[in-house]
Amino acid sequence: MNCRSKWIQVDFIKGSRTFANSCRAYIILCGATGFLLVGLSSYVGEDLIPGLSSEQIVFIPQGVVMCFYGIAGLFLGLYLWCTAFRNVGGGYNLFDKRRGVSFIFRWGFPGENRRICIRLVLKDVEAAGSESREGFYPRQIIYLKVRGRQNIPLTRIGEGLTLGDMEEKAAEPARFPRVSIEGF
Repeated sequence: MNCRSKWIQVDFIKGSRTFANSCRAYIILCGATGFLLVGLSSYVGEDLIPGLSSEQIVFIPQGVVMCFYGIAGLFLGLYLWCTAFRNVGGGYNLFDKRRGVSFIFRWGFPGENRRICIRLVLKDVEAAGSESREGFYPRQIIYLKVRGRQNIPLTRIGEGLTLGDMEEKAAEPARFPRVSIEGF
């Protein structure tokens, strides 16, 4: 979703609050709960999950390992729920021609520096670029090249974009401050 006028352009960035992340967190929590209950069933000697017999599972070592995986899975699932709830990585890119500035804002992990805000002068922006890497872990990023700084990413890393979509998305931040596009 984008908002654009003659002087201001705002591009909203999706964070970790997606349907896929919620599904992953739910599946991991359910699986981890099952592992933990089966491990505890082997310790107690009673079936804590109806219809699932744990008579053949010996507590040491199988039950202990299942409890360990259950606890680790619960921590991982809760971590994914917390990042989705707090929308880590979400934010916006704001370009203001009237004041000649750009703000890149993202929500980070909870703590002292949760709000990540980068203020740039539009005159320092040299180009908008793209980086595309294929292979086992493909990566497509659109970034701003700023004088005297590292490249600043404008899109999410896990965002699956086609080459046409990348070109179109890179053209938007390049067109507004009237800079060139690199990487195509």
